[in-house]
Amino acid sequence: MSGPLTTADVEAVAAGSAPSPPEVEITDSREAQVGALRVRRALPRRERRTVGAWCFLDHMGPVEVPPSVEIGIGPHPHIGLQTVTWLLDGEFLHHDSLGSEQVIRPGQLNLMTAGRGVAHAEESTERSRETRRLHGVQLWVAQPASTRDGAAAFEHHAELPRAEFGAATATVLVGAFGSASSPARRDTDHAGVDLDIHGPATLPLRRDYEYALVVTSGAISVDGRSVEPGHLAYLGRGRDELQLSCSAPARALLLGGTPFEEPVLMWWNYVARTRDEITAAHRDWTERTDRFATVRSSLQRIDVPPPPWVTP
Repeated sequence: MSGPLTTADVEAVAAGSAPSPPEVEITDSREAQVGALRVRRALPRRERRTVGAWCFLDHMGPVEVPPSVEIGIGPHPHIGLQTVTWLLDGEFLHHDSLGSEQVIRPGQLNLMTAGRGVAHAEESTERSRETRRLHGVQLWVAQPASTRDGAAAFEHHAELPRAEFGAATATVLVGAFGSASSPARRDTDHAGVDLDIHGPATLPLRRDYEYALVVTSGAISVDGRSVEPGHLAYLGRGRDELQLSCSAPARALLLGGTPFEEPVLMWWNYVARTRDEITAAHRDWTERTDRFATVRSSLQRIDVPPPPWVTP
């Protein structure tokens, strides 16, 4: 489940976010519509566009979906990014233009690299039509110049490494955290960690990383400030460790990475550097060229009008 981005999220200009020294900067997520679902969009926001190379985060649910409602997203394109899908409840069936067909369930990771162009769809499964409960996050990572025009790829990881830090269990989705390293591909120096927290915990951080925290359930105290779902807590750069606490079990996603120095321009489902790149990609999608190929899906393909800077 991903996108789309509009000017309500970020202006259609190439820009990143300047890293800050250690702090706790809490910003509100924006509610957005993705298919039949309402999501909390923590990144990008006008106040904070990126954290490392992480440039997009939608928090979905938890929500009970009636059997009559289709919660999938039909075929749509991407360029210049990696999608990172992490579920806490429910399941989806991933299809893409590479021919991949993969069910993702809680505790598993789907990572798709768009490169010059890929298309995909996320569908309900028969099992998810029965349970109808969904909770998870969809993230994007901006690809650097060295790989963003490369070939598309897809990988699925049924198991991920874990590490214990006090009363917190850390599952490493991408990158390294403590002594645990994820097998998932990464094109920049960044990390993503799911935290299952039951009490006080001290987490090791890298001083050259900037970090942010998104709480997916419960409430977590960070430097004496409470963070709950619907917010992004930007933690800045220059920390050696992070102390967390909670009065009841909570869950959160910790994102970090070296500041992404390249300009980033995002519109709809594209991550690029210039408007011309997005215009060309959207023309290729609209005209059904070979760039995005075909997705084998039962859902309707998604088409939208051209970018706002393109005159009719």
